[in-house]
Amino acid sequence: MKISYNWLKQFLKTDWEPAKTGELLTDLGLEVEGIEVKESIKGSLKGVVVGEVLTCVQHPNADRLKITTVNLGLDLPVQIVCGAPNVAAGQKVPVATIGTTLYDAKGDGFKIKKGKIRGEESHGMICAEDELGLGSGHDGILVLDASLKPGTPVADVFEIETDAVFEIGLTPNRSDAMSHFGVARDLRAGFLQNDVTLELISPSVSNFHVDERTLRIDVEVEDKEAAPRYCGITITDVTVKDSPEWIQNRLKAIGLTPKNNIVDITNYVLHELGQPLHAFDAQKIKGNKVLVKTLPEGTKFTTLDEVERTLSDEDIMICDEDSNPLCIAGVFGGLESGVSDTTTSIFLESAYFNPVSVRKTAKRHGLNTDASFRFERGIDINMTEYALKRAALLIEEYAGGKMGSDISDFYPEKIEDFQVFLSYESAYRLIGQEIPKETIKNILASLEIKINSETEGGLGLTIPSYRTDVQREADIIEEILRVYGYNNIQFSHKLNTSISFESDKSVKIENVIADQLSALGFNETMANSLTKPSYISLSENLNEEANVTMLNPLSNDLKVMRQSMLFSGLESVSYNINRKNTSLKFYEFGKTYHKFNNTYEEVKHLTLFISGNRANESWSLSNKTADFFYLKGIVTNLLGRLGIENVKTTPSKNDVFSEGITFSLGKIKLVEFGVLASSVLKEFGVKQEVLFADFSWDTLLKLTTKKNIKVSDLPKFPVVRRDLALLIDSDVAFKEIYNLAFQTEKKLLKEVDLFDVYEGEKLPEGKKSYAVSFLIQDETKTLAEKQIDKIMQKLQQSFEKNLNAVLR
Repeated sequence: MKISYNWLKQFLKTDWEPAKTGELLTDLGLEVEGIEVKESIKGSLKGVVVGEVLTCVQHPNADRLKITTVNLGLDLPVQIVCGAPNVAAGQKVPVATIGTTLYDAKGDGFKIKKGKIRGEESHGMICAEDELGLGSGHDGILVLDASLKPGTPVADVFEIETDAVFEIGLTPNRSDAMSHFGVARDLRAGFLQNDVTLELISPSVSNFHVDERTLRIDVEVEDKEAAPRYCGITITDVTVKDSPEWIQNRLKAIGLTPKNNIVDITNYVLHELGQPLHAFDAQKIKGNKVLVKTLPEGTKFTTLDEVERTLSDEDIMICDEDSNPLCIAGVFGGLESGVSDTTTSIFLESAYFNPVSVRKTAKRHGLNTDASFRFERGIDINMTEYALKRAALLIEEYAGGKMGSDISDFYPEKIEDFQVFLSYESAYRLIGQEIPKETIKNILASLEIKINSETEGGLGLTIPSYRTDVQREADIIEEILRVYGYNNIQFSHKLNTSISFESDKSVKIENVIADQLSALGFNETMANSLTKPSYISLSENLNEEANVTMLNPLSNDLKVMRQSMLFSGLESVSYNINRKNTSLKFYEFGKTYHKFNNTYEEVKHLTLFISGNRANESWSLSNKTADFFYLKGIVTNLLGRLGIENVKTTPSKNDVFSEGITFSLGKIKLVEFGVLASSVLKEFGVKQEVLFADFSWDTLLKLTTKKNIKVSDLPKFPVVRRDLALLIDSDVAFKEIYNLAFQTEKKLLKEVDLFDVYEGEKLPEGKKSYAVSFLIQDETKTLAEKQIDKIMQKLQQSFEKNLNAVLR
């Protein structure tokens, strides 16, 4: 939020330097993130002075140029070539001297240099008003008052304003400080604590009166909970034109572009007092009545940005008597009812709308306006009428308006100020230091918190309506502490703390696996659990009815909880690949979220992503791309580290894989892994192969915690490996070879593994080639070659007999 120091000084007459004031604001909890110097005209017209044209003659080499001599208040006049048609001797004109930098409408600067124009020297530039940023005119040079003295800085003539603008990182609870008056109110309390007594000057509305009751527009509110207070007044005989320069300067300083006097005044009062206002063209309100109501679902409405929006039946709308929508209450005005150059009478609105209703509407339509920003956080309901009078008086002064009606004020149930009791003992305990009671009372008074009663033990307090965040005793103590100053609290150099350790086996197991993956070159990621609803269309295994949907999503891209960790992980993969980081190894521990009828379920997973080379490029390592079997080895090792062996292998039925398998124990699925389908990768703009593994972590933890890992001595006798390349039918699965091998040799066969699959043109139709390894070991002696050959022959015969396998 931007706060103008010059604007603050309208409420507090302080001479503190901006940097010092910024430090005080930060100490008060209004953290100043930066201070920027703003000029009403960029460059502040430095180097531009008043010049007197002494002579003006025709340029000998150009019909449209004149040669002038100009008195700049120096010892000698200077020669300047000028192309303006209205330049003449005797004029007082603005002159940009050599070395001056002027700025165009885009803010781009150009420096005035000594030069020759058509052979004649020119020592400066006589300026038009648009060249100085003083207006848009470029028909000729700007002619100044004849009484001005040559050499006078033009900045003094036009009162160029320089301002310091504070960028305040406002926390959402501090709705009371969402205006210059609110910040000034807080700043005064800080000054008092620093023994600086300043009067808080509030804008006067004592001159408000109704001129003539010629245009009455009634107000009718259908839902008093959505709009607890609604004020309005008509103002006639207005003239829409540019705002006065001082209002434009205030708005420009905080980054707003002036439009016209009516709109600028509503924006000015918004940022001055924190109360949003809206001006309607009264002639466009049919029936002389304003209705605050909802409209049927699907109603179309075009807002000021010329976007047609589809309304919800929960959106609070401002309508005319025929229920034609004029404005989305508290959020955005309508295109057809706004103030235009031809407007001669207005209906001015000042209201308090329900913060929850405004927030839902703003998020639903993707709108974030200055008005909705304040309504969502809660404004001061007692500021409504005062701000309306303030704006009406400014419109009367700067648009020539007349009050055309009394103020309509719908406020059926007055909201009472909140009552809180403050215990001195609680304050001392939470602050950690005893603050004098008189100091506490002075701080509360500076914050306009009224003391209703006082006892030996504490104070009965009334909280002003604008402090919507102060509802508890702890909130009062926080207010006292921030004004007293956190830096003024003494602390001991001795630090006491208690440390407790809770043994959580699941955390230990997670750390073991994380360490193993990190040692293998993986990086841990943490993705957002909120994701796009459209991702479920990428897999038939995901169901839209199982989506856990946010009631108030931040955006459409963060509308549902993820049903799969795949897509949020692929966002990270895509992000890295797009930034030329193409060799990736990621792992993530996280949860997926599912809705089943009226119940909700969270499931924890461990996911792996691998893409590109197995290791980073190095002179000592050749680039080797990670493949399916590389991922399989990592998955197998992780399961082995958890003490899970002898898993069942089956093809994965998940359509996100082009090639994938599942490891299970009985009917319990442990992990799915494989190569992701190109159709899925295409959605994320990924063109290289990505390997993915999804562990059911909750299941693995249950199995691991119930399983005692056995430790045995290393075998004394060697393991022998033999390989077979088998030509088999395409419908034969590896698990059939696996099971048949152990049925054939139950005693000495230790492991069977598939390390290559080939299906190509050189093989007979309906056939594929499996390369299978067998580990054979006798734990009591060294195996003889004849014994090994006998086992392999027996395995080969079994495969040939039962699977029609052929040795290649």
